Amino acid sequence: MRGEPGAAWHHEDLERPSYGDALAACRVLERLADFDARVAGTPPLGLDLPGSDIDVLCCAPDAHVFAAVLWAAFGEAPGFALTQWRDPPRPVVAGFDAAGWRIEVYGEAAPVERQRGWRHFVVERRLLALGGPRFRRAVLELRRCGEKTEPAVAAALGLTGDPYLALLELGDRGDAELRAALRAAGFAASPT
Repeated sequence: MRGEPGAAWHHEDLERPSYGDALAACRVLERLADFDARVAGTPPLGLDLPGSDIDVLCCAPDAHVFAAVLWAAFGEAPGFALTQWRDPPRPVVAGFDAAGWRIEVYGEAAPVERQRGWRHFVVERRLLALGGPRFRRAVLELRRCGEKTEPAVAAALGLTGDPYLALLELGDRGDAELRAALRAAGFAASPT
């Protein structure tokens, strides 16, 4: 039955539960609480599309322990896959289908606050809060045209070069500088 935990899901089907309901159904945050599990990515930003997944970032100092927990908790879930990247920071990445969503779990040894995915998420959240509805619509339109979130945000701001690095650099700046970047791109940033 569609929408039940563990049920197979087809991305073209638009009737799926909220991302919060999906996370609750598979208890991913509860099961990964020892790893400081945090939700990032497009759903909490309100930029998700029908095929979007849910990203969960974790601090996993011991890759073997983290992988064992993932196997025990989600190994029987539909579409379960687990890999470890060869290149630094050598994260463990697992994915599975639950409650109508694809859930991607990423764990590396660094605290979540220092991970690139979290830092991207935080600056995107700040920009969306400061940029208002017109900026959000511009980013969503770029997403609908096939752009991933970071390139869509960077393109809406007119940033050049590597969009992932550009957003990391913006994330280190204060709100006044973010407002200036939004104004320079033609978006009236909120004053507070």
